[in-house]
Amino acid sequence: MPEPVPTASGVAAPVVGLDVERVRADFPILSRRIGDWPLAYLDSANTSQKPKRVVEAIARHYLEHNANVARAMHTLGGEATSAFEGAREKVARFVGAASAAEVVFTKNASEALNLAAHTLGGRLSPGDEIVISVMEHHSNIVPWQLLAQRTGAILRWFDITPDGRLDLERAAADGLINERTRIVSIAWVSNVLGTVNPVAEVAGLAHRVGAHVVVDGSQGVPQLPTDVAALGADLMAFTGHKMLGPTGIGVLWGRYDLLETLPPFLGGGEMIEVVRLTGSTFAKPPARFEAGTPPIAQAVGLGAAIDYLERLGMENVAAHEQRITRYALERLGQVDGVSVLGPTEAVDRGGAVSFTLSTADGTEVHPHDVMQFLDARGVAVRGGHHCARPLHERLGITASSRASGYLYTTEAEIDALAEGLDYVRSFFGGRS
Repeated sequence: MPEPVPTASGVAAPVVGLDVERVRADFPILSRRIGDWPLAYLDSANTSQKPKRVVEAIARHYLEHNANVARAMHTLGGEATSAFEGAREKVARFVGAASAAEVVFTKNASEALNLAAHTLGGRLSPGDEIVISVMEHHSNIVPWQLLAQRTGAILRWFDITPDGRLDLERAAADGLINERTRIVSIAWVSNVLGTVNPVAEVAGLAHRVGAHVVVDGSQGVPQLPTDVAALGADLMAFTGHKMLGPTGIGVLWGRYDLLETLPPFLGGGEMIEVVRLTGSTFAKPPARFEAGTPPIAQAVGLGAAIDYLERLGMENVAAHEQRITRYALERLGQVDGVSVLGPTEAVDRGGAVSFTLSTADGTEVHPHDVMQFLDARGVAVRGGHHCARPLHERLGITASSRASGYLYTTEAEIDALAEGLDYVRSFFGGRS
């Protein structure tokens, strides 16, 4: 990968274009073989692989700078705190936040969405309405179900069109977002259909009736240039492990004027101002929402992942994602028995491509069988309902297979997928 050019802001200027083969050299795991087959890793919507620079940054932190943050005043404590808060600043820059104080570290996106639901919940009364969509990940369904049960609020949802997009027309006709709506929470990019949702348009509708907008950015932030202001979000959750970072680190971004009105989520050290036996006062955001020892090394790793993505340039990442997704849709369209879920053109579409596979007599090959047979040929995909069971029920199926590329995915790996599916279909009865 070409060396970045330093700029006056201190942020490395992105390279021009994306040399995928040079990028792949930064990911040793991609050179693995599964038996006699080269690994074709097509499960990045589940978790991305990590470049050497991220792994080395985490190791270097533990080997040279390990200490707790915001507590120890010695040299190591200062270095750890500087690295941790430096990662917060990188995240803020990466998503277009107004300041680092708008970035709350969590252990994953699920915790970030639970934090949002729990803290916004104090504003709800019986009969108030929460709006989600049928395409949501369970992490953006269950917290709102629990909140509705606690408060007496009503949970409603967007349906989808036959091509897998939010049905805004039906939502308008049904008055889905109305004067009773208090919270709207939707995915930016579907982890099953790949649909890129019109978040800004939905946010405009929500804000007109005074509702807060929560965005699940878990699939969008890794793939697309992100500007939280342009999205119209009030709160946005995403996770590090899908964007080249380590597991164990997530983010809740929030408008500071909203965060400072929200109550704590968890109690413990560092989220307090003063503690007495008769009561406590609480720190300002983001510390208010970060009780106890935070994921320090994980934040350092996420910061290194952001450095890497910024060197590549998110416009380049998004362009490659679109190219490889377009190629995947074309190749899957050439495989007999494959039916793609969601948009079949790479327009307003992310990198997750879910599908079913049927034999010549119309019998569906179970996605778990598809996954296992492909794995035997070195092709790693996911099979199941991808933590989106309500969406699969809406589509009239129990499960699907999902292939998902990322910035290191090649056309040869997509070819391996297509050839593997031909093999699977043949094995299970592909010829009439």
